[in-house]
Amino acid sequence: MKRRLLIIGVLMMTLSLIGIVRAQDLSGQLEIFSWWSGDEGPALEALIALYNSQNPNVEVINATVTGGSGVNAKAVLKTRMLGGTPPDTFQVHAGQELTGTWVVAGRMQDLSGLYAEQGWNEAFPPDLIDLLTVDGAIYSVPVNIHRSNVLWYNPAKVEEWGVSVPATWDEFLAACPTLQAAGVTPLVVGEAWTVNHLWESVALGILGADGWNGIWTGATPANSPEMVAVWNRFSEILACSNVGADSAGLSWQQAVDKVLAGEAAFNIMGDWAAGYMSTTLGLEPGVGFGFAPAPDTAGSFMWLSDSFGLPVGAPNPDNTLAWLSLLGSVEGQNAFNPLKGSIPARTDAVAAAPDLYNAYLQSAAEDWAGNRLVGSLAHGVAANERFMGDFNTVMEVFIASGSAEAAASAMSAVCITSGACAGA
Repeated sequence: MKRRLLIIGVLMMTLSLIGIVRAQDLSGQLEIFSWWSGDEGPALEALIALYNSQNPNVEVINATVTGGSGVNAKAVLKTRMLGGTPPDTFQVHAGQELTGTWVVAGRMQDLSGLYAEQGWNEAFPPDLIDLLTVDGAIYSVPVNIHRSNVLWYNPAKVEEWGVSVPATWDEFLAACPTLQAAGVTPLVVGEAWTVNHLWESVALGILGADGWNGIWTGATPANSPEMVAVWNRFSEILACSNVGADSAGLSWQQAVDKVLAGEAAFNIMGDWAAGYMSTTLGLEPGVGFGFAPAPDTAGSFMWLSDSFGLPVGAPNPDNTLAWLSLLGSVEGQNAFNPLKGSIPARTDAVAAAPDLYNAYLQSAAEDWAGNRLVGSLAHGVAANERFMGDFNTVMEVFIASGSAEAAASAMSAVCITSGACAGA
């Protein structure tokens, strides 16, 4: 808590000194809809504090809906958007979660003018902007980059158990009996969405970056032998996990806690886990917790980005545009990301304040710049909402049957019905 307040205080003082924090002639309200609550709340609170300093006459309504990966928030948002009562702005993953859901439905406003005004076409990577763009119009502002394919562990415990951090799934499976004999869960997962999250790292490891991207272009058919191999390997990995035991009752934080407590050896989760361990628990990366690319995925960065846009019919559009301007600024991104466990979407933000970023985040920024980039499925980059909803059923079928062939066949059908895998 002290560290979090210190970071926020330093950021606020610095921004005040250089004249960034300034009042604007705005009033009324701003409703910010997101799923950043609890341990993910401090980063959002830092942004709101900056916004309040700039716009003291605007009442900010922090409308968070709890639930990992936005599972609950997205359901509430759909009801509001379809019912004609949108919030002023809402959190949405860049990619198909945005464009394949709300843009194609005509529910978002074009922000291309704001991008030109703020100089963002040069500040954000072109490939990222492309995923926010439909027919030349840009529809949201990315505040961060998260990495999905990260393996987390407790360095002291791994050393105590006499196992190595696995660079491949073969190495993990070889260590599995040793860990189980010690009464340790080799790989801990949580509720259903975290199982999907694990699956995409397994698939990336088996298929490689080209094979993974090929799922969404049609070059890697969902019922191909390569995809059957993914499901078979996934089955082997789940046998060394807590799936079928206590996984369904665990949040992602609770799964991470089991690693830190020495009850489990490894966890694959996005690097919001780094934010939780660093900001909430006060642990030092590389000492209190360790990190590595998920097995077989070194050299690939599976990414996702949280972004915000301006819905059609938003009650307070001017206040929303001021919020979006803050999100896309160097100052806003550097207020948010060190607390969130993510890196800025802007290419110039880390260099502007490198001391704000810990060892993990510096490592992530380096990999973001040099690795092959692939979009996350579980977090809305790679496929549309219909695919994601039906993929949950595919996973349930697989967990119940254990049949790799049945899972691949079911996924192929979902590709066809959702239109998410070109050429399927």
